[in-house]
Amino acid sequence: MNRNLRLAAGAAIVLAAACGQKPAPAPTDEGVSAPTASDEMRSEIRIVGSSTVYPFATKVAQELKSKTGQNVVVESTGSGGGHKLFCEGVGTKFADITNSSRRQKKSEFDQCAANGVAEIVEVKIGFDGIVLANAIASPAFDLTPKQIYLALAKEIPTSDADCTLIANPHSTWADIDPALPAEPIEVYGPPPTSGTRDAFVEIAMDHGAKAVPCLADLKAADEKAFERIARTIREDGKWIDSGENDNAIVQSLVNTPTAIGVFGYSFLDQNADRVKAAKVSGVAPTMENIASGAYEISRSLYFYLKKANVEKVSGLKDYAAEFMSDDAAGPGGYLEELGLIPLPDADRQAQQAVIENLTAYQP
Repeated sequence: MNRNLRLAAGAAIVLAAACGQKPAPAPTDEGVSAPTASDEMRSEIRIVGSSTVYPFATKVAQELKSKTGQNVVVESTGSGGGHKLFCEGVGTKFADITNSSRRQKKSEFDQCAANGVAEIVEVKIGFDGIVLANAIASPAFDLTPKQIYLALAKEIPTSDADCTLIANPHSTWADIDPALPAEPIEVYGPPPTSGTRDAFVEIAMDHGAKAVPCLADLKAADEKAFERIARTIREDGKWIDSGENDNAIVQSLVNTPTAIGVFGYSFLDQNADRVKAAKVSGVAPTMENIASGAYEISRSLYFYLKKANVEKVSGLKDYAAEFMSDDAAGPGGYLEELGLIPLPDADRQAQQAVIENLTAYQP
């Protein structure tokens, strides 16, 4: 059975249940027939990608369904997994959109091109912060990027002045700074396939490593060596990969009061009665601080649309337009209620024009 069809079928059941509909039976290998003329068009939009963008994409799907009857399947595969599926080809057998909590990598763009996905429409939907959070009753944290790096890197320099690397020896936060809580370092975070993981290491870990003087010198001399040191997460059990489900990380924090979790701001906003966020350099991750850049672990969120599929899949352009409409992605829109931080008005209008004109991008 085709992998894309199997994944889409499973996701369709989930979304149909969320919309109050009785899901259709999933197709079986025996039920998949050879393509016919009727396969030239598809009435169902298929979306893969980021777990962070998933709640926003699902809400848009539900809104479009209520307005037009359009069926949309949304699957949470992680940003990396989404780009891989999206880039497998064009036409009705392949995903139409991939959500991403980071910008598409050049290598992913090139893989798309190699498989005939030649025109990709990149849409920036808004902003998100990456938070470090723990259970409501747990100690409050105020961390610097340097402390985050020293807690989570696989190897760290012997000292600020000596970049001889040693295996990370820190077992508690107080080992890094006696002013921090004497709690064990136990961090639940996204796996390597996640855009949240990519953004976390590229923003928080890089910024923290640059605060170590000898690593700042290394960055100037050898960028790749610096990135390898800064972005390699420890593998001794202090960091625990928790899959692509950010809600599962939240539940882990509730069950393990000494632990910290790493996930997108929207999940903090939706679970404010259960978890609280650490400040970073004295700044709390609020909508205002993320939008202004005052909270330094922040990023842009995207979705990518396959232009070649617009004429093959009913409602595809309408879905994209609904996502970036003022009612959805604007200030006070229904996506802001879920935790999306809106773009400035001029930027949102520019993205609306990208969708209207189906303007393909170049990395």
